[in-house]
Amino acid sequence: MFTQVQPAAQIHSALPRFQASYPLPRRQPLLRRRVLRFSFSRLRILNCSKLTNDTGNASSTAISEHHSVSGDDGVRRAYPFHEIEPKWQHYWEANKTFRTPDEIDTSKPKFYVLDMFPYPSGAGLHVGHPLGYTATDILARLKRMQGFNVLHPMGWDAFGLPAEQYAIETGTHPNITTFRNIDRFRSQLKLLGFSYDWDREISTTEPDYYKWTQWIFLQLLKRGLAYQAEIPVNWCPALGTVLANEEVVDGVSERGGHPVVRKPMRQWMLKITAYADRLLEDLDGLDWPESVKEMQRNWIGRSEGAELQFSAMDNDVKMTVYTTRPDTIFGATYLVLAPEHVLLPAIISDSQREVVEEYKELASRKTDLERTELQKEKTGVFSGSYARNPANGLGIPIWVADYVLGSYGTGAIMAVPAHDSRDHEFALKYNIPICGVVTPENGSFSYLEKAYTGDGTMINSSSSTSGLDINGLSSKDAASKVIEWVEETGCGMKKVNFKLRDWLFARQRYWGEPIPVIFLDGTGECVPVSEAELPLTLPELDDFTPTGTGEPPLAKALSWVQTVDPISGKSAQRETNTMPQWAGSCWYYLRFMDPRNLNTLVDKEKEKYWSPVDVYVGGAEHAVLHLLYARFWHKVLYDVGVVSTKEPFQCVINQGIILGEVQYIAFRDTDGNLVSADSIDEMGNISQEIVPEGKVTKSGDYFVLKDNPDVRLIGRAHKMSKSRGNVVNPDDVVSQYGADSLRLYEMFMGPFRDSKTWSTSGIDGVHRFLARVWRLVVGSPSLDGKYNVGTVDLDGEPSLEQLRCLHRCISKVTEEVEGTRFNTGISAMMEFINAAYKWEKLPRPVIKQFVLLLSPYAPHMSEELWSRLGHSTSLAYEPYPMVNPEYLKESMVVLPVQINGKTRGTVQVEKQCTEADAFGVASSDPKLSKFLDGKTIKKRIFVPGKILNIIVDAQSAKVAQR
Repeated sequence: MFTQVQPAAQIHSALPRFQASYPLPRRQPLLRRRVLRFSFSRLRILNCSKLTNDTGNASSTAISEHHSVSGDDGVRRAYPFHEIEPKWQHYWEANKTFRTPDEIDTSKPKFYVLDMFPYPSGAGLHVGHPLGYTATDILARLKRMQGFNVLHPMGWDAFGLPAEQYAIETGTHPNITTFRNIDRFRSQLKLLGFSYDWDREISTTEPDYYKWTQWIFLQLLKRGLAYQAEIPVNWCPALGTVLANEEVVDGVSERGGHPVVRKPMRQWMLKITAYADRLLEDLDGLDWPESVKEMQRNWIGRSEGAELQFSAMDNDVKMTVYTTRPDTIFGATYLVLAPEHVLLPAIISDSQREVVEEYKELASRKTDLERTELQKEKTGVFSGSYARNPANGLGIPIWVADYVLGSYGTGAIMAVPAHDSRDHEFALKYNIPICGVVTPENGSFSYLEKAYTGDGTMINSSSSTSGLDINGLSSKDAASKVIEWVEETGCGMKKVNFKLRDWLFARQRYWGEPIPVIFLDGTGECVPVSEAELPLTLPELDDFTPTGTGEPPLAKALSWVQTVDPISGKSAQRETNTMPQWAGSCWYYLRFMDPRNLNTLVDKEKEKYWSPVDVYVGGAEHAVLHLLYARFWHKVLYDVGVVSTKEPFQCVINQGIILGEVQYIAFRDTDGNLVSADSIDEMGNISQEIVPEGKVTKSGDYFVLKDNPDVRLIGRAHKMSKSRGNVVNPDDVVSQYGADSLRLYEMFMGPFRDSKTWSTSGIDGVHRFLARVWRLVVGSPSLDGKYNVGTVDLDGEPSLEQLRCLHRCISKVTEEVEGTRFNTGISAMMEFINAAYKWEKLPRPVIKQFVLLLSPYAPHMSEELWSRLGHSTSLAYEPYPMVNPEYLKESMVVLPVQINGKTRGTVQVEKQCTEADAFGVASSDPKLSKFLDGKTIKKRIFVPGKILNIIVDAQSAKVAQR
């Protein structure tokens, strides 16, 4: 690389490119000449000191610096966002611009827009987090300007395992790290200019907040919806706590990768199953993504069938099974019990006991998700015992297999291998008989090859011993008859079942809400803490590490644990389990309505006005459990009389994920030679390495090395994480481009609901757009890089075409914002600015309306422009631009033009133009005029808006065609 002085001719050739990239309004020819002289001077200066061959385009380097602004730090910027943004953030905070008053005019419409509030980790935000927050902020700002009372709050889901693990690792109390993390998150959110009402900020760790979380638990306890039971749980000895199924991956904890085992423990449970029908039925009226509703339906898993009783042949043990296909009872050739089934010890034969116990131990190390995975190979062991099929009296073997769960149904199934794929696979593996009892309507079926799972006509389904005969019936009629028969004979009953299990509601951790109950010494009777004593606060602990015994860390707080029942005066022990992190996030949307109320969870009138949440935005990873748990608590509170709506969230929107920047991967063989990605499957050991973007180019559909195009690479984008080193800090982006550019880019990357790949270079485009808006209204900087304090000349009344251009933009942007199609809304504003740069004059009314239109997206710049347009207060509550339909009517039409009845072309004319006007346009069109020049026009046929047919002398027309 070397420095080279550029010839003057090259500098002159750069000017047209400069003018094309940064066009100036035509209304200021004198200013235009001055700016061009200034740019020419700058190019000469840079020519001597800065231009090098490093970029391959020296003149463009100089040009890109021309319209930048020097700050006090010496950094040159495209517009002074570094001054504008702190100024308006301070103004909003000082004036509480976005505070929603406690007492509001309830005659006005309301709009409650809510983010799924974040867990404040020590890492702070990365650029993926603001995607949803920016969208809700745009909606909130739009609705304020449209005259709505807007509730747009923010808070922190701050209890939970991550903070406690960090505290254990560092010896720092989780309270300290939690509030430090909250401060970090809050400052980052404020840096991005989000219009949250910070006076309503809440944290789940505040005693004034979790007082009401505990109060809700007591209401559940009163109604029998909270209870204790000994159940098999995912126990992680290293973390010292029970984990939810979703927190266990491949037999280890998701956090830390520690081994997890299944073991029975006495746990608090919430009876969410009591609300299963309502949780299912009320989904239909919600404006949620259909995929999310379907996920909830599948999780709830309602099914209709029957419970049937099978008796052990060697003793009096009766096993109840649940089946959705009672019609197939004659095809049951074996039973399967879950390894954790309570009756299993009474069933196992002595000869099989050791084998079964070993199998149970192996099964205890798997999660429910792993055990029920369809693709996994089915395993099991014979119990050594048999049961009697009540339909035909035949003895069938009892097996133990982990694909049956103790927590679903009865923990036992009748296996019908001819008509269930899992049972079929198991039967083939262990050589168990397969008996077909349903034949398809369209003919025979080979049951040994695969299971037939559809409906049909019953065969092999009668018994003189039992008196049950369903041969020849349809599957549906047979199922009804079997249910009637089992109810008459006492062998079973009709049953509706759910996949949904009761909610495991206890964690053996310190950093969580204390459960407000005590247990009387001697009797162990559970006594709820009086509501007047709430909140029951966490005791201070220096040692909150797991005990290793399964006993929670709170057991170490002896003086706190040992208490006295105030009613009976008896000594008692406090509950030492804490609530799971889900608890505080189940109802926070209600507290935002009335965050400082010391006397009740939420004021009835405020709840009635603000409920339900109109738009709730968050990640798809919360599509099931968080939403399901929150809906359950809401319905309980509805029954209690606390809330007035059956559902908490009317509309749910899942934003896509922002992936890290694309990484390009090259491959080397064992000799260190580069190999193409399309051949690595045929090779043995290969190594990978990341290739810098500058060394990569695109060839057709593939990425290749610039220096060696025969070497194909793989380009991948991954979810942002510290471990991958692909996290982009929004603070860095704001420092370089400004918050408005970051907001605009995240909305412009693609459809809001789709996943997108971050590209730092991609933000340049929207940054240039904002700079163009700034220069259009404010003008270009002076020689010292400073801007004037006002705006350019904004005089005159808008023309009809300018009004049409504005109202097309208003219509498109409004429609796209309300449809959360933010990227196309930005495109419409870009089109408007492109058009505005071609106008001779900029009318003030048009520019004011555009600034208001831009403000939800880029609030800092818009506030500054609004101020420069002569306003002394914020635009946050200014009326949002309304479209005038009259200006959307298309005034121009494409008019076909015929010469002697043959179409020769088209012209654009006004809809209401006269015949003379249409002929004038056609005769001046270069493509049509050659057919008319020198010709005698005999007649003109004109149908307004439809056609113009010009009849010319036939002979002269032929001459013209030759």
